[in-house]
Amino acid sequence: MAFRLLMRINPRALIILSLLVFSGVLYVGASTSPIVVFVFCICTLSLFFSLYLTKWVLAKDEGPPEMSEISDAIRDGAEGFFRTQYGTISKMALILAFVILGIYLFRTTTPQQEASGLGRATLAYITVASFLLGALCSGIAGFVGMWVSVRANVRVSSAARRSAREALQIAVRAGGFSAIVVVCMAVFGVAILYSTFYVWLGVDSPGSMKVTDLPLLLVGYGFGASFVALFAQLGGGIFTKAADVGADLVGKVEQGIPEDDPRNPAVIADLVGDNVGDCAARGADLFESIAAEIISAMILGGTMAQRCKIEDPSGFILFPLVVHSFDLVVSSVGILSIRGTRDSGLISPIEDPMAIMQKGYSITIMLAVLTFGASTRWLLYTEQAPSAWLNFALCGLVGIITAYAFVWISKYYTDYKHEPVRLLALSSSTGHGTNIIAGVSLGMESTALPVLVISVAIISAYWLGQTSGLVDESGNPAGGLFGTAVATMGMLSTAGYVLTMDMFGPIADNAGGIVEMSQQPESVREITDVLDAVGNTTKATTKGFAIGSAGLASFLLFSAYMDEVASFAQLPFKEVDIAVPEIFVGGLLGSMLIFLFSAWACSAVGKTAQEVVNEVRRQFIERPGIMDYKEKPDYGRCVAIVASASLREMIKPGALAIISPMAVGVVFRILGHSTGRPLLGAKVVASLLMFATVAGILMALFMNTAGGAWDNAKKYIETGALGGKGSEAHKAAVTGDTVGDPFKDTAGPSLHVLIKMLATITLVMAPIFL
Repeated sequence: MAFRLLMRINPRALIILSLLVFSGVLYVGASTSPIVVFVFCICTLSLFFSLYLTKWVLAKDEGPPEMSEISDAIRDGAEGFFRTQYGTISKMALILAFVILGIYLFRTTTPQQEASGLGRATLAYITVASFLLGALCSGIAGFVGMWVSVRANVRVSSAARRSAREALQIAVRAGGFSAIVVVCMAVFGVAILYSTFYVWLGVDSPGSMKVTDLPLLLVGYGFGASFVALFAQLGGGIFTKAADVGADLVGKVEQGIPEDDPRNPAVIADLVGDNVGDCAARGADLFESIAAEIISAMILGGTMAQRCKIEDPSGFILFPLVVHSFDLVVSSVGILSIRGTRDSGLISPIEDPMAIMQKGYSITIMLAVLTFGASTRWLLYTEQAPSAWLNFALCGLVGIITAYAFVWISKYYTDYKHEPVRLLALSSSTGHGTNIIAGVSLGMESTALPVLVISVAIISAYWLGQTSGLVDESGNPAGGLFGTAVATMGMLSTAGYVLTMDMFGPIADNAGGIVEMSQQPESVREITDVLDAVGNTTKATTKGFAIGSAGLASFLLFSAYMDEVASFAQLPFKEVDIAVPEIFVGGLLGSMLIFLFSAWACSAVGKTAQEVVNEVRRQFIERPGIMDYKEKPDYGRCVAIVASASLREMIKPGALAIISPMAVGVVFRILGHSTGRPLLGAKVVASLLMFATVAGILMALFMNTAGGAWDNAKKYIETGALGGKGSEAHKAAVTGDTVGDPFKDTAGPSLHVLIKMLATITLVMAPIFL
């Protein structure tokens, strides 16, 4: 609605309004720090770059009328579901905001907050405002992802009639627009909130709050982003996979018609699902990842600066904002490095689309290494430890290498050019059962390398931080946790380009559907099939990247939670002893939460898919002319069924994620106070969070990789291997892909959002556990 109103405003008035807003933001930033001004300027330039990408993509033609007709149906379905889904989410967010307000109005305050004159009411309104702003920005991030994808898909389809490279470039630049806007909004939102609180509260003036305590006021922003991202991922994931499973089971298996065949009543719902599940949900997801990582790193930077008595702590606090500002710059260069060509025809082995995008990623990484090193020298240099910045630069390098390793590992296990997927496809030749067994074992095996990588990264970054030379008043090393935070920033320093690769996937998938439904020549479909297969791999690699960053971010938020509990309780809280029965039970509950959440998410897909299967079967029986193209399927009926069911089914697992940590904390708090252990509730919640993070990372890796491998094993057979389409191996591969659908696009992606939301909700609700 707001976007439409802005489009109706006179362009000159919009320019003047934008200049006034920017001037106000710049004034607030200048009153805070020159670093914030730098961040605002980079973000503003990045927004202009995203407008350029939008104009470039939308200038491309939409192809013949039959393509535009299908694209319009997809756009209408996606935008209609988005409005309904986010209307439901906004109502739940408002209810939760009132709950947070009530908790904060009656909670205790820390001595630091009392000394700075911050009362309960002020803290309550600040936290609620931050929560709502985070939820709003996350919703906008999701809308941006969906808005561009439903307009770019038909342009990619049209370009595929001329040149494979042109189609690739349009899909990448469309994804790039969404990625730049998402990263920009995350950085802008945190920076504006930080500078507004800085000016409003008179930070660092006599008798007011210290700047090192300010980042804790931003936690509500991360919680709001996590809340929306979780429900967006659940609702969108249920929608897309229920429609996909329903369409495949009846269309491909029972009727023997190709994927995205216009005779399939569920095909439009499937294509709509790609946009609301893979684009809108992923935009909200990555927005939340970046926001949570920025806030947790700012908290740890402020805490370390305070312990080490650093004279000017602003560099350590604002460092994450600068890193992601440079992320916008280097990702933009990577996006522009993928150019079109005048040559037409199929993509040759020499011009493999995955290799082209990997080349852009390599350029982005090289630039990220340089800018990260410059950022550490600029902001993290201190005379107390002159070489500390170099150690932190190495921490960032550890994070960048970790990100690259995650992308490579995910690609190895999900790309059909490599052995694991080819072996999975080969298992399909002996039946459905062997395909399932091979897929499950591949998914389990794929957890090993990422866990080893992230373990080495955490230990290496912590050691580099500890040996940086920064010490507290007692002379103890104090940079370990901040070193881990810097590694997390390094991992996400190319988030813009990684999100671009992710958005490329559903756009290419939609383009293939439009080509099939508009009955274009086989040569055009071959191009979109190649792009679609690559898109499956890029989506899988991005999910692996997101899981790795979620693990590191949760570790940081867990540390911040322990510091917050210690400051409220005025008691030391540095370790959690799982040998204590109640704390061990908390860990069991955390692990159980992951499995129960996954079960409910997969079950939601299954229930909704059953409704779609019944509807598609009904239409084929009652309208026999559909198979002969004499009757047109009722696409809208399937869209309506999936939309209503996905909104209904997303509530239960989402409510489980929100209520569980609060219920466990309150119950064990009461038990702790009755037995003379005031920190028991907080310790049990800490155990729940630790075990849920570990179990969630492993489960998400298993589900995402197995689902992606099953999908690409099917794609590999469809290239002509092992008998090609219609063979027994292909039928078994379709079964595997059907099993993997709720894994890779519903439960798996929702899990890494879940573990970050658990971390933020425990941090926000810490006082009620004491």
